[in-house]
Amino acid sequence: MAELLSASATSQTVTKLPRPMKKSRKPRGSSLKKMKRHWQLYLLISLPLMYFILFKYVPILGVQIAFKDLIPTQGIWGSPYVGFKHFQAFFEHPNFWVLIKNTLLLSMYSLAVGFPIPILLALMLNELKNGLFKRAVQMVTYAPYFISTVVMVSMIILFLAPRIGVIDHIRTALGLDSINFMGKPSLFPTIFVLSDLWQFMGYNAIIYIAALAGVNPQLYEAARIDGANRLQKIIHIDLPSIVPVMVLLLVLSLGQLLNIGFEKVYLLQNPLNLGASEIISTYVYKVGLVQANYSFSAAVGLFNSLINFALIVLANLGARRLTGSGLF
Repeated sequence: MAELLSASATSQTVTKLPRPMKKSRKPRGSSLKKMKRHWQLYLLISLPLMYFILFKYVPILGVQIAFKDLIPTQGIWGSPYVGFKHFQAFFEHPNFWVLIKNTLLLSMYSLAVGFPIPILLALMLNELKNGLFKRAVQMVTYAPYFISTVVMVSMIILFLAPRIGVIDHIRTALGLDSINFMGKPSLFPTIFVLSDLWQFMGYNAIIYIAALAGVNPQLYEAARIDGANRLQKIIHIDLPSIVPVMVLLLVLSLGQLLNIGFEKVYLLQNPLNLGASEIISTYVYKVGLVQANYSFSAAVGLFNSLINFALIVLANLGARRLTGSGLF
């Protein structure tokens, strides 16, 4: 009898267990209250958001002039539609393959030299123990970044000028002949890439130095206990820790492969090196603004942007398959 009473009591307690409470929905006004509470933050973010909308997204509507014969008096919407006429004219232009070749050569050359050197610089600076010397090297390599493009080009022209340039004086002292460096098309890519490397090497290395600063010190301690030397620490600890940053910057660099710097190339151009220095961006400037052929230059610029978009998507897919991380 006692067992039956205990069993019935147990069943009653089981049946009277409280039901799990349903998650209460947030009231509709909660998000509005949060916005009112943090209105300063939303006001702060609204300024860059308005900038991007007004100056990045709204101008996209002007891309349609690439498919029209723009007549300034009729405006963008009133100009006649011509389809892919300007794209076809660009593809059939005698300088089409020259522009593509020069742009790809400068871009690939800059990527092949300018991408690994900052990584090596960051790894070497990370191994320095003398803090004063390390900061001095960082300052010396980082300072050229603040030199404007116009001043940088003026320095390059003065250094490489025949008979009066520093480089020419050194060559003459060594018994070598004088060379007009800026007048040789074959030397233009090297001059452009090496000067870019000197100017941006220290700045680009800062990103990798910041990534290396976040490495767990216990990994170095464990490697030291295991008897690893400096090279082994770099290969097995430092490089894997900065791989995500390397992949991100590589994808971004590949996405800008055809957008090689316009200002510097244009300022370094002269009639002698034009065969190697004429790229897509300088050609668009000359045709679009100087010759006022806005529709044709818009078609060339749109073609350039579509190629860059395709490259960044393909580079991101390749990076995700190889390393498991990407830009998006």
